[in-house]
Amino acid sequence: MNRLVTTILTLVMLAGIGTSAWAETQAAAPAPPPAPPAIPTAATADHSKFDILKKPFASGPEVTKACVSCHTEADDQIMHSIHFDWTYESDSGQTLGKSKVINAFCGNVAGNEPRCTSCHAGYGWDDMSKTPEQAGVTADCLVCHDRSGQYTKTATGAGHPPLEPVKAGTKTITGALAWPVDLAKAAQSVGMPGRDNCGNCHFYGGGGDNVKHGDLSSALYAPPKEVDVHMSPDGLNFTCSNCHVEDKHNWAGSRYDTVAKDMVGIGKPGSVRTAATCESCHSNDPHPLNIKGVKLNDHVDKVACQSCHIPEFARGGVATKTFWDWSTAGKMGADGKPMHEANYVQSDGKELHTYLSTKGDFKWGEDVVPHYAWFNGHVEYATGEPIDPTNTVAVNRINGAPGSKDSRIWPFKQMEGRQAYDTVSNKLAYSQVWGPTTDTAFWTNYDWPKAIEAGMKAAGQEYSGQFDFVDTHMYWPITHMVAPAKDALDCAACHAEDGRLDGLAGVYMPGTNPRSPVGLLGMALVALTLLGVGLHIILRIFGGRKGGTDHG
Repeated sequence: MNRLVTTILTLVMLAGIGTSAWAETQAAAPAPPPAPPAIPTAATADHSKFDILKKPFASGPEVTKACVSCHTEADDQIMHSIHFDWTYESDSGQTLGKSKVINAFCGNVAGNEPRCTSCHAGYGWDDMSKTPEQAGVTADCLVCHDRSGQYTKTATGAGHPPLEPVKAGTKTITGALAWPVDLAKAAQSVGMPGRDNCGNCHFYGGGGDNVKHGDLSSALYAPPKEVDVHMSPDGLNFTCSNCHVEDKHNWAGSRYDTVAKDMVGIGKPGSVRTAATCESCHSNDPHPLNIKGVKLNDHVDKVACQSCHIPEFARGGVATKTFWDWSTAGKMGADGKPMHEANYVQSDGKELHTYLSTKGDFKWGEDVVPHYAWFNGHVEYATGEPIDPTNTVAVNRINGAPGSKDSRIWPFKQMEGRQAYDTVSNKLAYSQVWGPTTDTAFWTNYDWPKAIEAGMKAAGQEYSGQFDFVDTHMYWPITHMVAPAKDALDCAACHAEDGRLDGLAGVYMPGTNPRSPVGLLGMALVALTLLGVGLHIILRIFGGRKGGTDHG
């Protein structure tokens, strides 16, 4: 009898523990974010009423098949866009694009699929040696058009979403723990893209929130006016496509060939407008016609609007990475295992890593003052070109010159770092860092010789077998996080000793060097003027007292 009671109590206890564990598991299960705000639209179709979208879907490609049964040309358009092929023929003559270039952040895509292609606008591109078409990749309609808020991609799934059952520990492209996506719900919600659709990939490029660009972070999902006057729900509430206009699924705007100087301004009806510029809305004479405004309008010819109206980037509480040293990666902790340090706390209280065994040393910054340079919109890359390892290597080169009709002074994020190069060919090296099922990926074995050899092979590059690390820097044009007009830079930001443009070639800035001959002459003229005014006042005072007739 006692044994029976004990058995029953044990079963009850185990049931209780099981129920408790189940409850804890359910409580800890990742939940999708709430649906984002609706995007104003004039669409006449409600996709939740389409029978073809009401059935259960087993994969993303099945949803695409349903979409193109009505939108018959959409997939072909997507497959010929830069979002899909990651290749760009630059005006400089270089073949660029995410699939080709080396950068100063993650390094390169080739050899690191499907980690890097997790943000691709398609499903299944896991071999960069093939084009998406050759690899049979299917376009992903939902990544841009889902408005349910719960559609996402896994961080290492070559563009596929997490589906039931989701393996414990799986993360999304934004770094959150993954939840099972309801594909039917996503398909029935489709609409025009919002900031979240674009931001879920573009805000998290380079390995984390705001790591890469500096002016693209999660702060822009719903920013206050002080962070971005255009995107703020309290401002103009723009989505990305208000400026990055679309034609047949090709979205305007390029970091390789930018419209650095708009010669047209506000276009006439029917005029060609491939991308919105500041001038396309605000004209080439945007300031009020008063004394200060006329002078500021005179600056527009040489100074980009962004240079004054984006006084700092990485605003809104999210820091950006400013330095990345791959050469220090691979150090182990006292226990012989990979280690990390987090010695930077951004203003929202989040701790950020400053060292990772997998990636090396980092530096971060908030409210960062841009680097300024003459820019004609065209950028060239050192990918595949011989470099000079005795000097800091420019991963990309900003083209533009003072006095050139197509150039203006632009703000940039300057990313500093150290990365590998082939010491025989003197070319920047590709490396394989991700690949949990291989013994060549750096994050698997922390062996640089194997990782670089595998990366060069994946990229189809010759490799001598000899490598070292070189100092690099890279530039990103700053165009987002436009501040309200009241927060734009004032004259003294540049027209002062050690001002922002001090030392920039081709610029004479009154006030920047008061000890120069011109500065000394200016100060002498001011001093003589003040002396003359002072003498005049003294003569008036004493002249009036003597004569007693000057009552002016």
